[in-house]
This record gives sequence, C-alpha cells and structure tokens, in this order.
Amino acid sequence: MVQEEIAVEAIKHALRALKKRHLLEEGAHSPAFGALSRPILSQGSEWKEKVENLQVEIHQCYKVQSRLSEQLAIEVADTRASKALLQEKESMISELQNEVNQSRDECSRLAALLEEKTRALELLISEHQDLKEQLEATTLRAENAEAENKTLIDRWLVEKMKDAERMNEANAMYENILDHMKGNNIQQIARQQVDGVVRQSEEGAEYYAESVIPTTCKRRIPAHEGGCSSIVFEYNSGKLVSGGQDKAVKIWDTNTGSLSRTLYGCLGSILDLSVTHDNKAVIAASSANNLCVWDLNSGRVQHTLTGHVDKVCAVDVSRVSNRNVVSAAYDRTIKVWDLQKGYCVNTLIFHSNCNAICFSIDGQTICSGHVDGNLRLWDIQTGKLLSEVAAHANAITSLSLSRSGNTILSSGRDNSHNLFDMRTLEICATLRANGNRVASNWSRSCISPDDGYVAAGSADGSVHVWSVGNAKTVSTLKEHTSPVLSCSWNNLGKPLATSDKNGNICIWT
Repeated sequence: MVQEEIAVEAIKHALRALKKRHLLEEGAHSPAFGALSRPILSQGSEWKEKVENLQVEIHQCYKVQSRLSEQLAIEVADTRASKALLQEKESMISELQNEVNQSRDECSRLAALLEEKTRALELLISEHQDLKEQLEATTLRAENAEAENKTLIDRWLVEKMKDAERMNEANAMYENILDHMKGNNIQQIARQQVDGVVRQSEEGAEYYAESVIPTTCKRRIPAHEGGCSSIVFEYNSGKLVSGGQDKAVKIWDTNTGSLSRTLYGCLGSILDLSVTHDNKAVIAASSANNLCVWDLNSGRVQHTLTGHVDKVCAVDVSRVSNRNVVSAAYDRTIKVWDLQKGYCVNTLIFHSNCNAICFSIDGQTICSGHVDGNLRLWDIQTGKLLSEVAAHANAITSLSLSRSGNTILSSGRDNSHNLFDMRTLEICATLRANGNRVASNWSRSCISPDDGYVAAGSADGSVHVWSVGNAKTVSTLKEHTSPVLSCSWNNLGKPLATSDKNGNICIWT
C-alpha cells in the first residue's frame, strides 16, 4: 500500500511539473505568438517554422497530459481497490489478532494446567519411589524370612528323621519282645482285641481278613497297550479296575484273570482311577483335561466333568458320601465335584501342582501331595488350607490313607515312603529300600487293609513290601520287566495287584 501511494504522488508531481513547464513555455513564447498574429511578411520563413514546431510540441504535450490523465485515473481506481483490500486485510488482521489473543490465553491456561499436572506427576513419582523402596525392603524381609523358614524346616526335618529312626529302633525292640512272647500267644490275643474294637466297627467288617505277605505271582495279565498307569480294586470284591494309555478302562476278575468288561468314552490317557464305595460308578482322571464317570451297571458314561484346563492326574471319592469327588490337575487347581449333579462345587488354587489326592476318613478333609514335596490338608467346606508339612525333598507321587484313617502314606521322587499321623502330621516311619526308585510323578503305592504292610513299585520292575511295625523290607517281588506304575491291595486282605509301563498287570498271593 505504501508503494502505491508513492507511485500516485510521483504521477501527480510529474503532472504539476509538466503543467508548470507548459505555462513557462507559453509565457516565453507569447511575444512570438503575438508577433505571429500580426502579419509581418518581413520576418520571413524562419518565424513560420518556429511557430509550427511550437504547435507540434504543444500537441505532444497535450497527448502526454491525456495519457498521464488516463494513467492517473487507472491508478486512482487501483488505489481505491487496494484501499478496499487493505480494509479487508485489516479486518482479517483484527480477527486473527483476536484469535491470537484467544490462543495465547488458551496457551497460558494449558501451561498452568501442565504445570499443575507436572507437580502432580512429580508427587506421584515421589510416592512411587517411596513405595518401591518399601516394596524392596518388604521383599528383602520376605526373602530373609523365607530363608530362615527353610532353614527351620530343614532342621525340623532332620529332627523328625532322627525321631523316626529312634521310633524304628523302638519298634524293632518291640518286635523282638513280641517274638519272645509268641510262645504264650499274647501277640495273637492282642491282635484279636484290636480287630474286635476297630475292625468290627467298620463298614464291610464282615469281609475283613488279615493281610498276608505276597510272595508269588499268581497271574500276569496283558491289560493295556502303551502302559497301565492306574489300578484299583472294587470294595469287598475280587474285581480289579484298570486304566491305561489306550484310553480304555477295563474290569478284571482276579480269580480267573478274565476280562469282565471294557468301558469306552474317555478321550485321553487314564492317569488315575477311583471307585465309589457302593461299586456303582468308576471315575477316571484323564490327560484330556476332564474326568469320565461310568455307571457300572449299564457300562455307559454317566458324566463328563469338565473345568480343568490341563491334564487331570488324580481323583478320589469320599468314603462317607458317594456324591463328593475331588480331582487335581496340572492347572494348579483342586476341584470338588457333586457327582449326583455333575458339576464343580468348589475350586482350590495353589501355586504348586498336585500329583496325588485323597479324602480323610470322615470326608471333611482333602489331603493333597504336591510337586514341591509338601503334604497339605484342606477343609472341604471352606476350601481353606488347614495345615501342611514338608513330606519329601522332591515331588510327592502318591497318597494312600489307611483303613482306620489315622495314618496316611506318601511316596515321593526322593525314593522314600513316609507314614504320617493324620491328626498331628507327625512322621511315624520312613520306608526305604536299596534299588527302590519311584518310576514317575504318578507312581502309586498302597497300604494293606490291616495297616500292617506297605507296597511300592520301582523303576527296575521290582515291587518292595515293608512291614509298618519295624520299617523293614519283608518281600521283594520280581516279575515285571518294566517300571512299576501302580499298586493296589484288595481290602479283603489279598491279593496285591501291580501294573507296569508295558501295560501288564500282576496278581500276587
């Protein structure tokens, strides 16, 4: 706009100078014009030529003035348009200035908010740092407490082992005393008194017979392809239920060795079995993440219990109510099922996977053996952990409750078999044998019905039988050619059944 104004002023100045020059020239030549107006012939052709030149020059000046006037008019129009555009631009500048002011105010507000948020963030960072320091201090205290606890547990285990050894020595002395008293038949009288008080009060006491030490393989049954991982006797019956890698459950007559029935419908390998106490149903824990329940009368699948998200490796039925079933899987959960309704009624979660599980004699407590070597007791109603004990240095593979319910047998990958008092969880005896090595995480051992003997298989195919009284090996059975996976003692006192990794079952008498 400033340049346009300067151009207009320059044009005006040029016009004024031209007009002034014209006036000066007109005044300078006026005498000549006067002289020309008078007819003086004497002046001759020189003056005539001057007049003509001046007239030409005047005409040219008029033309220049006309052209400059047109240019001035154009410049004036352009100036007006520029002025209008200038006003529009000034209005726009005013609006933009307002927007700038608003943006500046908004920026100031956001800067204040940012400063406030920054202070809050600094406060949170400070609190986080304090909490982090507290967490590190707490973690350090927890680690120290855990190390101290582990040390105390190790010392406690050492003391318990010493107590067990002293108890074994005392039992050995007691056995020697009893041997001296056999002549007077006192031992037989004492046993009859115990049977009269304890055995006759149990269900099925009329079937009870004193367990005998097995020494001879009566039958060898090729039962399953790929291995037989679980066997269990029906209650007060000679029928044996077996399950294996071929996904089938088979029922055998141990008197004849014949196959009575085969149950199909399981989609995975059978890892554990349990039979209800009325012998009406059999439950199988499988690698298909579920449990299959068969009705033994019809041979059909009654329920498929789903809910676990990994292989189910252990199952047991309550001795009090056939409705209550408990299972353990490698998803770190223990589930309680209502067999009548066919669904889960409670789930217990623990950080260590459970390999073996069983009910207490009253059905109110769940006993679980875990990979971390601990034996734990749970309340079935509340699901709370009641107590636990470090039973083995390595994973527990088997739990077996005695017929009286006062003693529980645990076997572990540390190749030991421990007997615990169910009321105090104090160790009663530790059973070991040279060459006895637990074959797998689910190798099952068992207690005889009279609570007098323990049988456990080994990875070399042998089966060791211990006397609970003196914790000594009384028999070593050798018939299997592959690792023994499961042992089951008929509650009538005999026979003892064992199964191996090749799928064979041996019946011992």
